[in-house]
Amino acid sequence: MTMAAESDDPESARPVFRGLRELRDTLRHRQDSIDSGLQLPQLSMGMSGDFLTAVEEGATLVRIGSRLFAGLQASTT
Repeated sequence: MTMAAESDDPESARPVFRGLRELRDTLRHRQDSIDSGLQLPQLSMGMSGDFLTAVEEGATLVRIGSRLFAGLQASTT
């Protein structure tokens, strides 16, 4: 799981997400990972502001809470 630094530009998160994907790929292809059955199928990365970039870089799980609750917060105040 990773979160990129907060930024108004979702593209600034791309190197962080790519780095995690590459690390996962390296680990899953190590012989000790193969021997132990370690598959590492999930990549949890990205939040509401950069989730599209995260998905493009291979995210299988994203955290989009503020996108889901933005309308709820506005209607309760």
